[in-house]
Amino acid sequence: MRNYGLYVLRRLVQFVLVVFIGISLTFFITHLTPIDPVEQMIASMTAFGETSPEAVLMMREALAELYGLEGTLLEQYFAYWGRILSLDFGPSLSAFPTPVAELIGRALPWTIGLLFTCTMLAWVLGNLLGGLAGYYHKSRTLKLLGVIVMGFHPVPYYIIAFVLLILFGYLWPILPISGGSAQNVPQAFTVEYIGSVLRHSILPALSIILVGIGGWFLGMRALVSNIVTEDYVVYAELGGVPRRRILPFYIMRNALVPQITGLAMSLGAIFNGAIIVEQVFGYPGLGRLLIGAVYSADYSLVLGVTAISIIAVSASVFLIDILYPVFDPRVQLA
Repeated sequence: MRNYGLYVLRRLVQFVLVVFIGISLTFFITHLTPIDPVEQMIASMTAFGETSPEAVLMMREALAELYGLEGTLLEQYFAYWGRILSLDFGPSLSAFPTPVAELIGRALPWTIGLLFTCTMLAWVLGNLLGGLAGYYHKSRTLKLLGVIVMGFHPVPYYIIAFVLLILFGYLWPILPISGGSAQNVPQAFTVEYIGSVLRHSILPALSIILVGIGGWFLGMRALVSNIVTEDYVVYAELGGVPRRRILPFYIMRNALVPQITGLAMSLGAIFNGAIIVEQVFGYPGLGRLLIGAVYSADYSLVLGVTAISIIAVSASVFLIDILYPVFDPRVQLA
């Protein structure tokens, strides 16, 4: 137990360090760009009429204070960390005066619900089918499934998304192609609203799962193909242990260890697919929110979305790290 406590403590230190470095890099990269959001805001507000220099100066000071851009870059950096610790990212520049935290709060459940669920589904299905294909290597059905999976695996997310959009949105229009739910359905915990959300998530989810499942399938099939020749597996088969017990408890459990490591890495890249898929299907998640913030040079919203993304992904990887010894007890001694 003491070794496991030290293991968790090391992983916690790594989690804090990753979050600190990631958020710090995001802050400095954003603030060192030549785009000044305050000047952009003033330009848009004064574009339709003349404004006195005194009014412009007061406006500039007020906006700089509002968006945390007062003082030197180092002072802004410490002020920004103060806002993060208090979960106050200030108001959005592009959706003024709506707070950034409110915009993120609206979009975050959509992204987590879609991407996390799809990543886990692809992981479970890919490992299950790959394990079966590796153990029952003579099955023609599983061989055909492997060919199909390998065909989808190298195709980028956006290609699959566009193909699904054209196929089920125009050629055979049976599924919605934009939005998170029907506009005429009130947002409430009802069967109608939940059904609408699930219906609108089918195409984005398919584009993520079809591409993601291939890597897990191929990896698990290769691992199982090697483990199936191990002495303890051969001994279990000769001892009359049922195959339905050998595959999950003797083979796949040992093969899952590197796959769990891969899952942690894939969760680290979970928002890569968010930006593309959410933009193609008009899904109201963090990816689409981030693109709009970048186009409008909304510092507060960009920093808020990236900070939440870094924290969420790092927390997911940290959780998998501390659960890792459940599958491989040797890690506690590492």
